[in-house]
Amino acid sequence: MKHKPTPILEVHVAADPAGTVVLTGEIGTVKMIPFRGTVSGPIFNGIVEPCGVDTQVTNQNEVRHMSARYMLTGKDLEGGDCHIYVENNAWFTGGGPTPAPFKTVPTFITDSAVLAPLLHRNHFVGEGLTDEGGLWIRFYELEP
Repeated sequence: MKHKPTPILEVHVAADPAGTVVLTGEIGTVKMIPFRGTVSGPIFNGIVEPCGVDTQVTNQNEVRHMSARYMLTGKDLEGGDCHIYVENNAWFTGGGPTPAPFKTVPTFITDSAVLAPLLHRNHFVGEGLTDEGGLWIRFYELEP
């Protein structure tokens, strides 16, 4: 599926490595990485609340499921105060490094009456990329 060229949201992630918790058991490993950040885009500008967590579960077959869940607080495109809840999922196989860029499947929930008709449709893809500025997650609307 092709996506529109301009991201609707761009999240700059600031991870908290000191807060990372790891569990290793006989059927896999779970790593929970807390984070915060900033977000900008044509529909919303604000922050990632410091309660965000990226949970990475790697099973005995070396399949890794990443599920980041976080809350955005800021202003919608009309200047209204609002929140956006994000659940962003990705899967990788082979136990190697994360692909660059990596692809994700996001879901959004918002209390903005302006953004709800767009964000509640679930027609989006995400892309994660690391550069000298850190980790960036960009969300794109799929073309009809």
